Amino acid sequence: MIELAARVSEELEAAGIFATLSGGSAVSVYTENRYQSEDLDFVTSALLDELKPVLERLGFAHKGSPRLSVFEHPATKWYLEFPPAPLSFGGTYVDVSRCAVLSTPTGKVRIITATHSIMDRLSAAASWQDAPSLEQAVLVATHQTDNIDWDEIDTWVVAEGVAKTREIREFYRAVRRPLPAG
Repeated sequence: MIELAARVSEELEAAGIFATLSGGSAVSVYTENRYQSEDLDFVTSALLDELKPVLERLGFAHKGSPRLSVFEHPATKWYLEFPPAPLSFGGTYVDVSRCAVLSTPTGKVRIITATHSIMDRLSAAASWQDAPSLEQAVLVATHQTDNIDWDEIDTWVVAEGVAKTREIREFYRAVRRPLPAG
């Protein structure tokens, strides 16, 4: 999956389109595929008309279903989806310059950080009481213990007003960290 993401990312950037891998595909990367996403979510400000020619050169076809930004390829089980920019987790916007760039044998891919991945999953867990998103946040935290900015996460849960939700309390209990005050 990451090699496909890098190939797509390289082609997009060569066309002047900057897209950041996020969502479940970032969880897959940060958990060494303990969670397996079915799609590659690239957050971008590019319009559909800009994406189509680049992705068609790679053999992807625009499906427009279930959302308008979906592209499929007959040779891969993963489909591409392009949520619109800006990159945000809840009401917190993140500049793409703060994201990571991973090198793979097929090229580089811009991706949200492991910290951002946790924020992304916690946002879904708290907003929609989504148990799978909570589990994914815990998976990322336990697989990336040395790469997590806990101060940023603590500040984020307080600023977003979700620190006292059941999902956030469960997350902190699962990762054995004190719940931030607020």
